[in-house]
Amino acid sequence: MGVIIYGTSHCPWCHKTREFLQANKIPFKDINVEGNEKAKKDMIKKSGQLGVPVIDINGKIIVGFDEPAIKKALKLK
Repeated sequence: MGVIIYGTSHCPWCHKTREFLQANKIPFKDINVEGNEKAKKDMIKKSGQLGVPVIDINGKIIVGFDEPAIKKALKLK
């Protein structure tokens, strides 16, 4: 299962997303888009959004910390 978080170091919702995934023992790749133009462009291309976090779960894009949507995409109860 591939999970990628596009976020920043100062975003509280990015921290919440990371904590949620860690608590559920879900491995993820954390990409900081601050000062990383390539990562920012990739994030915008996937989501159409500038806001963070953008979560890519096996190609399903979730914008913001939306716990029900994340659980559904990860097939968590």
